[in-house]
Amino acid sequence: EGDMPNKPKVAMEVWDMKPEDWPESVTAPFKDVLDNPAAWAKKCVEEYGAQAIVLQLKSIDPNDKDASPDEAAATAQKVLDAINVPLIVWGCAVPAKDEEVLKKVAEVCQGQNLIIGPVEEKNYKGIGAAAMGYGHTVISSSPIDVNLAKQVNILLENLGVNLGNVIVDPTTGGLGYGLEYSYSVMERLVQAAMTQGDDKLQNPMINNLGNEVWKCKEAKQSVEEAPELGDPERRAILMEAVGAVAYLLAGSSILIMRHPESIRLAKSFIDL
Repeated sequence: EGDMPNKPKVAMEVWDMKPEDWPESVTAPFKDVLDNPAAWAKKCVEEYGAQAIVLQLKSIDPNDKDASPDEAAATAQKVLDAINVPLIVWGCAVPAKDEEVLKKVAEVCQGQNLIIGPVEEKNYKGIGAAAMGYGHTVISSSPIDVNLAKQVNILLENLGVNLGNVIVDPTTGGLGYGLEYSYSVMERLVQAAMTQGDDKLQNPMINNLGNEVWKCKEAKQSVEEAPELGDPERRAILMEAVGAVAYLLAGSSILIMRHPESIRLAKSFIDL
C-alpha cells in the first residue's frame, strides 16, 4: 500500500576475468564477451536492460590471480567508459587487498560517484577516506547481524562519511539456511529503521545474489547428476528469481543478478 516512487533496481554482474566454473546455461548469454569486461557490461545494459553494472573484481584475490590495484583500476575505468548507468565495484572480500585496490579505483575514477565495497570494520578507514576524498558512495558490509551492520555505519559516520552515501550489504545467502538468516536480519534492519526510527540504519540495502546462487551445487548439477531436480537450466534460473523475490520482500533496494531470464522475472515482479 502507498506509493513507491523509487522502485528497487536490478544490477547485472560482470567479472574482470573469464569465469571458469559457470554452468553452460549462464555462460551462453555472454559467451562472446566473457573475456572483455567493458563489452560484457555494454551488452548487459544495451541487450538485457541492466539498471546498474557490478564489476566483480575476482582477479584481485590474493589466493587466485592476485591482480594489482593498477590493473583493477584500469578495468574499472574501461567499464565506466562503456556504460551510461551507475557502476558498482565489488572487491574480493579480503579486507587488506580490497582496501588497497578500492583506494586506487576511487582515485582513478575521481568524481564519477562509483559505489564501492564491501567496506568492513577492518578496512573502513582507508576506503571511507578515499570515497569521501574522490566523491564516491560506499557499501558497508557486515556478517548477517543487525548490531554489526549498525556498527560499520557508525564507524563510517564518525570518520566523516555522510550516511546518505552509504548502502548496506547485510550479507546474502543463496538458498536454504543462508537465505533464511539473511532475510530475517534484513527484516530486523528495516524494522529498526522504520518503526524504531534508528537513523543509523535508514539506508538502502544491496544483495549480491547472483554470485551466491550460481555457486550453489544445485545450480551446477546436470540432469545425469541430479535427475530428480528436473531441467538444470530452468532450476538455476528459478533459484535466482525466487531468491530475488525473497530479498525484495525483505526490503532490498539493489539486487545483483546474473541470468537475463531470472532478471526478466524479477523485474516483472517489481513492476507488478
